[in-house]
Amino acid sequence: MECCILARLRTQPLWFAFLFIVGLVTILKLALLLLKWVYVNFLRPPKNLKKYGSWALVTGPTDGIGKSFAFELAGKGLNLVLVGRSPDKLKSVSDSIWARFGKVEVRTVVVDFAADLDEGAARIGAAIEGLDVGVLVNNVGVSYPYARFFHEVDEGLLESLIKVNVVGTTKVTQVVLPGMLQRKRGAIVNIGSGAAVVIPSDPLYAVYAATKAYIDQFSRCLYVEYKKSGIDVQCQVPLYVATKMASIKKSSFFVPSTDGYAKAGVRWIGYEPRCTPYWPHTLLWALAYSLPEFVVDAWRLWFCLGIRKRGQRKDATKKE
Repeated sequence: MECCILARLRTQPLWFAFLFIVGLVTILKLALLLLKWVYVNFLRPPKNLKKYGSWALVTGPTDGIGKSFAFELAGKGLNLVLVGRSPDKLKSVSDSIWARFGKVEVRTVVVDFAADLDEGAARIGAAIEGLDVGVLVNNVGVSYPYARFFHEVDEGLLESLIKVNVVGTTKVTQVVLPGMLQRKRGAIVNIGSGAAVVIPSDPLYAVYAATKAYIDQFSRCLYVEYKKSGIDVQCQVPLYVATKMASIKKSSFFVPSTDGYAKAGVRWIGYEPRCTPYWPHTLLWALAYSLPEFVVDAWRLWFCLGIRKRGQRKDATKKE
């Protein structure tokens, strides 16, 4: 069979043989990519997170993805430091985790990420002193109440977006990282967004998308800086997840529940520096990259204008 193929190639023009080889290499590359995708999404075993340390710190753990991450990590046997702004909600989550997992120790730290972050960082530092914090999940974040043009973003919202999403993640990492360096092990997970990475633009959410672009670049730089120090830094890039922040109540195949996302997210900790853990999201990512940018931009603008219109209607109803 191989002799026949070689014989045929010898009788064909040189350009035909070149195209054949290029096509064969392309098919092999696609096959390898598919095999890798199947392996990392379905076959690769999760890392033993206890090897990083016996404690995990999660910001924004009282709702949404952060809360689900806290439960998943507790299920892996890690003790938890939960950092959020509501003492009552922190206590409720802490009690629920203790009731389900029993032996897991949970400590809480009250920090308002939209307020004095220097004071908040000092409080976190005092709380983790002497603890073997091996996993950090920077989940805390805020978005727009609904889509709006940049000139419609009020000063309070603008300040909150930058302070919580950018400064908050930076400050918490600055507090936790030295202990990991000293122990020469650790995993940092920063929750990014497809708004900054997957789609070419996120019109009417400009500042939110920009803050998440910071998270992506911040994570990548830290990954390179500290990889040889035994610290794995990762930016997770989810698309839509059924959360209050996304204003999505029901989950579906392409929109996981927070528990569904967190289960996938924990499996990816310690691997690639940037990842999309929930595998159906990777299909949407592939679709977005296969289309011309102007098509995705136009669709995204149309979609967000619809969100803006519905939000404005709600605002008008409240005023009445």
